[in-house]
Amino acid sequence: MLRINDTIFSTDILEKKFSCCLEMCLGNCCRYGDSGAPLADDEVEILSEIWPSVKPYLRPEGIKTIEEKGTSVIDSDNDHVTPLIDNMECAYTFLKNNIFMCGIEKAWNDGTIKFRKPVSCHLFPARVKHFTGFTAVNYEELAICSAARENGDADSIYVYEFLKEPFIRMFGEKTYNELCLAADELKRRAG
Repeated sequence: MLRINDTIFSTDILEKKFSCCLEMCLGNCCRYGDSGAPLADDEVEILSEIWPSVKPYLRPEGIKTIEEKGTSVIDSDNDHVTPLIDNMECAYTFLKNNIFMCGIEKAWNDGTIKFRKPVSCHLFPARVKHFTGFTAVNYEELAICSAARENGDADSIYVYEFLKEPFIRMFGEKTYNELCLAADELKRRAG
């Protein structure tokens, strides 16, 4: 483990390789899981505000689910999450070439909204858990991401490198730079 200020990073973040390969996994991280994408309190409010702008990007079954359940729901762990269509894929998805894509991010890419997507989605496959006095960041190694691990190995891209933008979004550039220095030191020692 690596501690930077009040955040503890799993060394898997620094040592494992990962790079998404949507053509192989078909966006299954948006399709399979125990519940919807975890949401921060401010994101619950943001989803409610941007709903009218995101709606045109979604499939009819996603629109129906959100209209019935709301722009966010409470899961079995009492956390705010995105709603799911038939307890499967995120209601905010659309299909492009049989790949599950994020309608929120598409609206952001088009300049329709200023919110990119929930930070938990942006950080995947890293998972962030807040505790009293510190935050833990772990790498979640899932079977659905085997192509991403192979792709990361082939291109020699580490998890922390793949997640540069969302790590900076969540923790700031200074913390990300310290993470890179720690990774370089680990590589040097293994060397």
